[in-house]
Amino acid sequence: MFHKAVEMKLLEGTSMEVLFQDGKVKCFDMASLFEKYPQLKALRDREFFLSGKLMGSYGIMWNDDLDIEAETIYEEGITVRTEGVPCNMKVAEAVLSARALCGLSQKQLAAITGIDQYDISKIERGVSNPSVSTLERIAAAMGGQLSISIAVPSAD
Repeated sequence: MFHKAVEMKLLEGTSMEVLFQDGKVKCFDMASLFEKYPQLKALRDREFFLSGKLMGSYGIMWNDDLDIEAETIYEEGITVRTEGVPCNMKVAEAVLSARALCGLSQKQLAAITGIDQYDISKIERGVSNPSVSTLERIAAAMGGQLSISIAVPSAD
């Protein structure tokens, strides 16, 4: 499964922290790739390094020639903490995971549910706040059911 980046913070040197959709924050130093990819040494220029931008949820880009995929950061980075995942990102992950498990494309899910593919994409990217009834339609279309829980502290 592809790990989607949600936020990025550039740190000292050539290090960064990236928050992923699952709440994990990974620290990654681009210098670890300098031997394998000498062109990345251009990132030693602080101003250039600071020009890096998160490209969608798929990676970080400095220019047309220099980028890194989010998956590389997730797999090779060090987990420094786990943050609470916003509700819209939990919904995004749940819908994306269920659809992948069923082997459906967004287009196929759209055809089954009658929900526009663009709207399914927005839900899966966490940029939409779908209604409970929409989520029920999505779950039912995949032969599942919607499950919601509310966690409250126990009274001791």
